[in-house]
Amino acid sequence: MIPSILANLDLAGPVQGPQNLKFGGGVSDSVFNPAVLAIVVVAGLLVFICQRKKAIIPFFFASLLVPTDQVVVLGGAHFPMLRVLVLFAIVWILKEKASSNRPLFSGGMNKIDIAVILLTVFVAINSVLLFQESGAVINQLGNLFTVFGVYFFLRFLIREEEDVVRAIRTLAYVAACVAMIMTYEIVTKHNPYALLGGARASAYAHLIPRGERVRAQAGFAHSLLAGTFGAVLMPLFVALWWKSKEHRRIAGLGVASATVITLAANSSTPILAYAAGVLALCLWPIRGWMRVIRWGVVMTIVFLQVVLKNPVWHLIARIDISGGSSGYHRYMLIDQCIRHFWDWWLIGVKDTSVWGWDMWDTANQYVALCDGSGLLPFVLFIAVIVYAFKYLGKARRRAKKDRATALFMWALAASLFANVIAFFGISYYDQTIVAWYSLLAMISAAAASQKSNSTDARTRVPADEISPVLEREEQMVQ
Repeated sequence: MIPSILANLDLAGPVQGPQNLKFGGGVSDSVFNPAVLAIVVVAGLLVFICQRKKAIIPFFFASLLVPTDQVVVLGGAHFPMLRVLVLFAIVWILKEKASSNRPLFSGGMNKIDIAVILLTVFVAINSVLLFQESGAVINQLGNLFTVFGVYFFLRFLIREEEDVVRAIRTLAYVAACVAMIMTYEIVTKHNPYALLGGARASAYAHLIPRGERVRAQAGFAHSLLAGTFGAVLMPLFVALWWKSKEHRRIAGLGVASATVITLAANSSTPILAYAAGVLALCLWPIRGWMRVIRWGVVMTIVFLQVVLKNPVWHLIARIDISGGSSGYHRYMLIDQCIRHFWDWWLIGVKDTSVWGWDMWDTANQYVALCDGSGLLPFVLFIAVIVYAFKYLGKARRRAKKDRATALFMWALAASLFANVIAFFGISYYDQTIVAWYSLLAMISAAAASQKSNSTDARTRVPADEISPVLEREEQMVQ
């Protein structure tokens, strides 16, 4: 550890930031296993030839199980396997749009879609303005390609409540695969993904220890991201359980797999996200008091801020569930972000390492957006979350006479809340974004479907009223 510390010190000057802060980082040459590329190409072809209802199956399996360290470099541009898959998805969208008049978004473009688009665009613009390098332009074009490709494709595929159910069922099978791999890691202390090579092969081969246990990560970039993936999916599988008895077998598999993934990661953030999802699910019996509960939480935070010696966000430093957690680091991230507001508020800052020890590691989605992109992208990100909760709330109220559907909407909201809590401990920078954007697509589709059903119910004329209407029309004709 001491040599690594000394390597980052300049005895004649200030502490230097890690080298990965320099823009344009990443592998300089293609690093991928030919077998992985073949699997991704086959999955892409299946996406291309499958019908809309089935295209999501190969997409989920390939995008979530193939690690992002498998990269093809073409002319200085990096194409992780996810971007290769997105290329097939975009071609598929163009094919579908050319052969049908189906709109790109179910129910039309909503506020979630607009917020996601604006968020992605302003992150790209601010990054280019901040670095003012050609590498920044190339990097952000790649991010735009990935985010828009994944989000638009999922929005195009997940259009109705039936599609939401199909997507969750597919995620249950994917989670089962991830759980088996992570269980193998725990037992053997070896990650089979190391056999594929890639940019993170050494990291896969040497699992991160946490006390007497290791932290499994499967094909994700970090054990935190792997565990978070399972934690935020758990409420979706409960939603499937509540939806119908015919889905309970696969829902049970999903819940068990999500639990195994969360525990195998051996990290506090996934456990907290999992607990948040469970808590949200348990609040269903007092759903009518949620406004009171929300304001009660706000008032409690204000009260603690007044009476405590340290700021209220210092409470994060005391959280240590798995043993050896870096809660103090998470506290310092928020604290330094607030203290340096005027440094980052416009377009972000290039280097946060000078703010304190390990402050370059912005393991917090909210802080990462603020420090790296500025205030406007942070506000847009919060808008995405707020609109998602609003749509689910309206959809649940419309379905109040249909208990199964109302419970389904509530469980989707529980998954969203689990993500909100997870964002305090990690930022999504690998294939976890697929799970995040798929949840947003599910929320939009479920809300649009429920709104359509509610509209149809209001405009439908009851059977006992049809006869009098016809009689009056006949009398008028006579």
